[in-house]
Amino acid sequence: MDTNDYIEFYNELDDEDKLNSHLGIDRRRPYEQTTKKLAQEERSFKHAQDDSGDSFKFSYKAARFEEWWLLDSLGAFYEHKWISDVLRKVKGGKEASVYQCQPGAEVDAPLLAAKIYRPRMLRNLKNDGEYRIGRVDLDQDGGALWKARDINAIAKRTSYGEEVRHQSWIAYEFVTMEKLYHAGADVPRPYAKEKNAILMEFVGDAGTAAPPLSHISLERDEAKQLFERIIRNIDIMLANDRIHGDLSAYNILYWEGEIKLIDFPQVVLPEANPSSWRIFQRDVVRVCQYFSAQGVSCNEKKLAADLWVSHGHKIFKEVEPKYLDPEKPEDRRAWEKQE
Repeated sequence: MDTNDYIEFYNELDDEDKLNSHLGIDRRRPYEQTTKKLAQEERSFKHAQDDSGDSFKFSYKAARFEEWWLLDSLGAFYEHKWISDVLRKVKGGKEASVYQCQPGAEVDAPLLAAKIYRPRMLRNLKNDGEYRIGRVDLDQDGGALWKARDINAIAKRTSYGEEVRHQSWIAYEFVTMEKLYHAGADVPRPYAKEKNAILMEFVGDAGTAAPPLSHISLERDEAKQLFERIIRNIDIMLANDRIHGDLSAYNILYWEGEIKLIDFPQVVLPEANPSSWRIFQRDVVRVCQYFSAQGVSCNEKKLAADLWVSHGHKIFKEVEPKYLDPEKPEDRRAWEKQE
C-alpha cells in the first residue's frame, strides 16, 4: 500500500465517521473518544503558547495520515520561519509529493514549494544502485558519511542502514540543486532541507503550478531557443561533475517562456560511475526526442559525444549495470582496470 492508498483509506474513514455521526452512531470506544479529545486540546494549547512544529496548523485540508506526514516533514520549516502555511498539493509522484507553501518571515519569496519524499517504507529504492555507484553517501547536512556504524549499516542493508541511505538520496538532490543554482543553471532556488523534505522556489503563481515541458506545444522559434537553453544547462551540469540521470521533458518545468530543471536525487558522477556515458546519452536523447517533435533538428548521438568529450571525459565500453554492485569494492576496481 503506497501513500495515496493510505490517504484514500483515511479519507474513507473520515467519510464513514461523518455518516455515522449523521445517523447518531458512534463506533469509537469511550477511551478512544477521550484520547482524541485530549490530543486536540493539547494541540490547541500548544498552538496558543508557542510556534513549534507541534502547533503548526495549515490551510490545506489534508487527510489524517497525510496531515501527520506533513507535520512530521514540514514542522521544522515552520519552527525556523521558513514557511507559515501549506496552501495546497500541486503534485503527487511515485517518490515524492510537492506542496505549495506560504513563506515565513525568513524567506523573501512570493511562494515556496516543499518536496516531501514518501516515507521510506513506502518507497522502492531497489533500483537506485545504478546511480549510486561512485557516490559517497551523505549525511543529513550534506557532508560525507564518516561514522563506521552508518557505513556498515548501509552495506548490510539493515533497517537503520536503509534509513541512512534514504537520507543520502535526499541530500544528493539538495546539494546538487545548491551547486547548480550557484553555477547559473536554470533550477529552482533551494532554500532548506530537513530529514524528509526540500524547500525551494515555487515555479508558477498562486493559482497555477508550472506544467512540465511535456505538456507544452511550442512554436518552432521558441522551441529552438529553449532547446539551446537546455543544452547549456546540460553543459553546466557536466562542468560541475553532474549528470541528471533522468532528464526528459517530464522534469523540465515551463513558465512564461522560461524553463526550470527539477528532480535531481539520482544524479550520476561522470568520472566515478561506469554507466555514466550511457546514462548521459539517454538524457540527451530524451531531450532531443521532445524537441524533434517540436520542429528542432538535432543529431542526438553527435551532440552527446561532443558535449561529453569537451569536458575531458572518455567514451569507453561500459560494464553492464546488472553485473555491478555499488557495495562491492572489487566491482569498482574491475572497472578502473578496464578504463
